Amino acid sequence: MKSKLLLTLIIGAASAAAVAGPIEDQIRFRQSAYSFVGWNCAKIKNQVIDHPETYNKDQVVAAASAIAATANSGLGGLFGAGTDKGTGWKTTRLKSEFFQQPDDAKNAGVAFITEANALAKVAETGKIDDIKAQFGKLGEACKGCHDKFRTKE
Repeated sequence: MKSKLLLTLIIGAASAAAVAGPIEDQIRFRQSAYSFVGWNCAKIKNQVIDHPETYNKDQVVAAASAIAATANSGLGGLFGAGTDKGTGWKTTRLKSEFFQQPDDAKNAGVAFITEANALAKVAETGKIDDIKAQFGKLGEACKGCHDKFRTKE
């Protein structure tokens, strides 16, 4: 059973990378996806942390849902071999350690998906303190990956 699951994961990852296309396209799509996540995080931060007097539940729910949708979209397929070197919209900042530490890379991806999904659920409640707390957990998941696998600008 375990070998079938492993084989399925390997084939799935290889297929996703093949569908994503050339290295430059993978880097461009990845950079775009994470820029989109950042834009939506900024909207939540603005309304929940920086200016809670402007809080609009529908806007926060939409932003959190967009983050979760992106997290669940198969971003792993944009981390094909060789995408730690090259240029998308700009030079990639992915460290080669990403490929040298696949278990840590997978755990970072799982943490991002888990916390993004939790944020989408919490946003639906409209409870600002709970949203703020979960937004912090999402930020920690992002920071954990950035600190380990992304070079600083």
